[in-house]
Amino acid sequence: MMAHNSIRRQLLTHHVTRRQRLFHGGAPKLSPSEINEKKPEDVGDTDGVPVQTFNKTPIVAKLWKTRDWAKRRVMGKLTLGDDEYSSVSLAANEVLYDAASESAVAVAGKHPRESQVGIEYPFSTDQYLLETYRNPWGEIRFGKILEDLDALAGNIAFNHVQGNAMINSRPKRPEINADQYLSGKVTWVGSSSMEIRMVISDSEDGKNEWLESYFTFVTLDCQTKKPIKICPLNPETDEERVHFELGAVKAQAKKVARRNKIEIGRPLSEESLKIDVRAAQLLDAAGPLLRMPSLADPNSILMDATAHSNAMVAQPQSRNLHDRIFGGFLMRRAFELAFSTAYMFGGDRPLFLEVDDITFDKPVDVGDLLVLKSRVLYSLPNGGNLGSYVMKHDGLPLVNVEVEAWVTVPETMRAEVSNHFYFTFALPNKETCRTVLPSNIDQARRQASRLMADEIQAGLRP
Repeated sequence: MMAHNSIRRQLLTHHVTRRQRLFHGGAPKLSPSEINEKKPEDVGDTDGVPVQTFNKTPIVAKLWKTRDWAKRRVMGKLTLGDDEYSSVSLAANEVLYDAASESAVAVAGKHPRESQVGIEYPFSTDQYLLETYRNPWGEIRFGKILEDLDALAGNIAFNHVQGNAMINSRPKRPEINADQYLSGKVTWVGSSSMEIRMVISDSEDGKNEWLESYFTFVTLDCQTKKPIKICPLNPETDEERVHFELGAVKAQAKKVARRNKIEIGRPLSEESLKIDVRAAQLLDAAGPLLRMPSLADPNSILMDATAHSNAMVAQPQSRNLHDRIFGGFLMRRAFELAFSTAYMFGGDRPLFLEVDDITFDKPVDVGDLLVLKSRVLYSLPNGGNLGSYVMKHDGLPLVNVEVEAWVTVPETMRAEVSNHFYFTFALPNKETCRTVLPSNIDQARRQASRLMADEIQAGLRP
């Protein structure tokens, strides 16, 4: 949703940049104005459906159409395909600025149920949907679920008037031919941020949950890019109060983690010193592998040796409602690369357990050259504890994979990180795996920081 008070990760307004490209055979080019001038009958009747919903999963398309309809109710006749909409219309600015003004925040607040949204996966009766979500092993393709979670979170945030994500797999695997239900609502609101909890279950009442997801959104003023206050949340039931308290604890933990992040020229905090001490221990353990590899422990491996990457040009078919690349698409591509990385590392088809963290640091535009780089950040050959709320993993070797997305500009030889992703997998048919060790102090700090963050996160839930 692009507006004065943006609540999506894609915060900046965007005009499609025309880039000159050569096409083989001298294929004709269409300018953005020519595309906008085309009538529905020229490209097939869209019935007012935003073109951004094309080439998306049926669930994403349905959620985006619903959000488009809701926006039209408050903003009038504007459509998501119009340039004036993409550029943030005055009408949208006024509507959402008023919604987040001091007077609006002063009200009693909203209840979690007011933001609740749910959608069904009728796998038992919809063959097309079944084929869309089926992976080679007859299970649900999790990368597609990530796209749906991102879309649903946007609808929920719109209902409550950017972001980190944490997703956990519950102690049950669904059958692809059984209907599934995705639902979520706002569970915690701070001064300018909100946490959204989403679950997937195989029953409409939501009891048999097998996946739990938390997305964090921050509201920013579209002009100043500074956080602004939003409507508070009033939990009603005991369960809602528990989730609210948990959200507050996690928000505080994130603030502490940001303060403790090691940066050049910044004094080290007590927690940062702990990270440095642990990093030094990890780097010391890697010494034999770095200096005398023939004598080192054969069950250890340097982090660099686990790396993989792929590159792609961001295509317009992958854009979101604001004509930037859909965050769910980025999450799916990152997950699929992480899965392959864990597979190559462990020699066993990995079992997904958890998305530890996802950050959106910079938007990705249509036409950007996107390079995804992955590596095993750490491994626990003897298993570890992610918390009892994560799928049963006692004694299984664990593999944590980091994926970075880089927006790369070959013409200027520059690149910027747009996203960080962290995934945890288990190796269900292996008794152990190699220990991953850092090659330098930067890798050691990253490894130590992630290990400590995951240990804290596991302690936040029983």
